[in-house]
Amino acid sequence: MNDQCKSSNKVSNWCVISMASIPLVMTLGNSMLIPVLPIFEKKAGITSFQTSMIITSYSIASIFLIPIAGYLSDRYGRKIVILPSLILALIGGLISGYASWKISEPFTWIIIGRVLQGIGAAGAAPIILPLVGDLYKDDDEKTSSCLGIIETSNTFGKVLSPILGATFAAFLWYLPFFSISIFSLISILLVLFFIKIPKKKEDPPEIKQFITKTVNIFKDDGKWIFTVFAAGIFIMYVLFSVLFYLSDMLEKVHDLVGIKKGFILAIPLLSLCISSFVTGRKIKGDIGLMKKLLMIGLVMTGVSVSFVGYTSHQLIVLLIITSLLGLSIGLMLPTLDAIITENIEKEERGTISSFYSSSRFIGVAAGPPLMSIFMKSYPNASFIGAGILALVIVGLVFAFIKTDEKPRLKEATI
Repeated sequence: MNDQCKSSNKVSNWCVISMASIPLVMTLGNSMLIPVLPIFEKKAGITSFQTSMIITSYSIASIFLIPIAGYLSDRYGRKIVILPSLILALIGGLISGYASWKISEPFTWIIIGRVLQGIGAAGAAPIILPLVGDLYKDDDEKTSSCLGIIETSNTFGKVLSPILGATFAAFLWYLPFFSISIFSLISILLVLFFIKIPKKKEDPPEIKQFITKTVNIFKDDGKWIFTVFAAGIFIMYVLFSVLFYLSDMLEKVHDLVGIKKGFILAIPLLSLCISSFVTGRKIKGDIGLMKKLLMIGLVMTGVSVSFVGYTSHQLIVLLIITSLLGLSIGLMLPTLDAIITENIEKEERGTISSFYSSSRFIGVAAGPPLMSIFMKSYPNASFIGAGILALVIVGLVFAFIKTDEKPRLKEATI
């Protein structure tokens, strides 16, 4: 059993790699397509708004199904939900790729494939957060460290995404769809052989008891939970809006295409990845530090995003601003993961963390289509509005996330 998850005290490197592969694959499944959306627009003969739906359809499917997957993972087990979900992601990639390759008007079938991938994402990536909590049990320092690695894998996927997407599309414009299936297969094999789930000591509550307990949790601790949700929605909205906008500006304003564009687009994402990795190793279950980092990250995000539109014609300045944005988002992502995972009882961990993951996908889904509308006439106003919203969320964090004691959920009465 050297290559399996043995206990809360000893989790093998291969187990961590296997868990990290899932958010990596799911991130590649979405972010890899952003730099090649202009190519899809030309090859498939569709509008800018339709190309944005290639991203959004994936995310919308995830929004509605993630909470269901979270409950099923609490009731029947993490692995039994993760594996079929990865298989769906594999099938979705094949459908989108084949349609692009063989069908003259492939848009509808591309969306169908993307929806299947979104369903797969709903049952795979969000389950990793509670799984980490299960494996490390009450060791908050190890949980925070592992969550930092998981979130770094997610952000590293964002760094690789524009480079891989542009490279694959340079050979065949629909190759990114097929590559998602290959990556999903690798993750399936890793999960199958290297993740061993701890045995449950008692059966989970029945559905009626479960719903009652979940409602009570939100009733008693909803203020800090919904604050975390709001921050997650906002961060992912800003990230995907800016990536969509930056991808468009690099091609249309700065005449950067193909692999060169992919490497340029990866610069702010590399900043995000490094920041996320360092933050995950430093927070160590310290709720006071988490709150400070979250507030600092939100202020930095609000300031930097406000200048994105004004610097779009100055490439170096634009990359500096978006790299600062990536740095600030990297501060917040592992921090939010740790807050929502370490402060939820195991029995509800899958469900509550899945609601959080679902909220993040709301931001992912909203970003590209809204930006496709805003950037025609109101890009500066939309970015400034996001900056103002960041300050509003700072106020919520200050008011509702307490540092005098950890907001660990109380046993809810049934």
